Amino acid sequence: MNKNARLHEHVVIVGGGAGGLELASRLSRKYCPRGLKVTLVDSEHTHIWKPLLHEVASGSLDASIDELSYGAQARCDGFEFQLGPMESLDREQQCIRLAAVHGQDGKVLLPPRSLYYDYLVIAVGSVTNDFGVEGVAEHCTFLDCRGEAENFRTSFLEAYLKASNQPDERLRVAIVGAGATGVELSAELYNAARELKTYGISRLDRERLDVILVEAGRSILPALPERISDAAREELRKLGVEVREETRVASVTEDGLVTDKGKLIEAQLKVWAAGIRAPEFLTGLDGLEYNHMNQLIVSKGLNTTKDKRIFAIGDCAACPKQDGSGNVPPRAQAAHQMAAHLFRHFPKVLAMEDLPPYEYRDYGSLVSLSRFSTVGSLMGNLTSGSLMVEGRLARIAYVSLYRLHQLATHGYVKTLLITLVARINRVLRPRLKLH
Repeated sequence: MNKNARLHEHVVIVGGGAGGLELASRLSRKYCPRGLKVTLVDSEHTHIWKPLLHEVASGSLDASIDELSYGAQARCDGFEFQLGPMESLDREQQCIRLAAVHGQDGKVLLPPRSLYYDYLVIAVGSVTNDFGVEGVAEHCTFLDCRGEAENFRTSFLEAYLKASNQPDERLRVAIVGAGATGVELSAELYNAARELKTYGISRLDRERLDVILVEAGRSILPALPERISDAAREELRKLGVEVREETRVASVTEDGLVTDKGKLIEAQLKVWAAGIRAPEFLTGLDGLEYNHMNQLIVSKGLNTTKDKRIFAIGDCAACPKQDGSGNVPPRAQAAHQMAAHLFRHFPKVLAMEDLPPYEYRDYGSLVSLSRFSTVGSLMGNLTSGSLMVEGRLARIAYVSLYRLHQLATHGYVKTLLITLVARINRVLRPRLKLH
């Protein structure tokens, strides 16, 4: 492809998460000056990196500071932003349909719209899977978006203040699912309890906070090596977290969790973080293939099996690994790599050529236990084994993952300035969002 040739294609990217936003920003900076049109679609006005939602839920991260405005990013990088959820696809017309957007009063702000594309990238991520367990939707909080995380933070703060005025009251929080989100939130809640007392907001001792982490499998962090799980479990128990492995939840009530053995785990607050699936609407996209988790089935080049002009990346894509050992895991680093793969080979996309196979590289896994510790493994499948890390080194590596996302989105100069502002805010602002 001639580097100086003018482009007239329209790329529509649905989903402004880790993969979609990075791809929109990078494509726009490189190709929009040559005529390419890039449109990013999302149902929210702002973006926050999903692995940080547990910190928003505990109050240790102020989303209003760390969020990114899609409109502002679009103006800066040169793409267009369309607000609204995707609801349907017409492959023959190369068109997607966006549902209407309603305001707080229920009135229509934006009517249904159609967007025509030359190339479509679906990067809508995943949502929590309740597995059809009775009472989950009514009584549990999910952490799929900023709004849900902030609602939990408000509920936690109110419950904590209420319990602090009752001499014998205990606050019990049950978290179902001991993957990264469940484990990290458990630790963050104890950090929040410590900070609340430090700032004089509550008289409740941390010892009167009960966090129960419930996992159906034999071990917490089941996707990670056993030694990482063991290290994390030990750290959680030091904090006071009650870890219940091999415990299945049969139903959820207002009073707590009911196990498959009929026992009640009492809790005022319940969080469900037990699994994920892709959004339901993906199962009705004009014949595109999907699996039991609603993920769109893609080739090794990331294009959908039924349409070479449509790609899927991130959690919503069922992409086979190169070694045939299953699909690429739904992790932020995979979404980042997939976006980079499409960007790197975009000239082949424009030429309607087959893309080389995407090869997932496991750079390891890190779990942050708030300010108390960080554990994990580095290198993943890049070496014959993995390097287990803990403490300060692990924390630096954990933060660097977020900085890589910011680099892909903002570039070096803005990321450096954002990092500097974050350091200043650590001095100027409280360590916890207190309201």
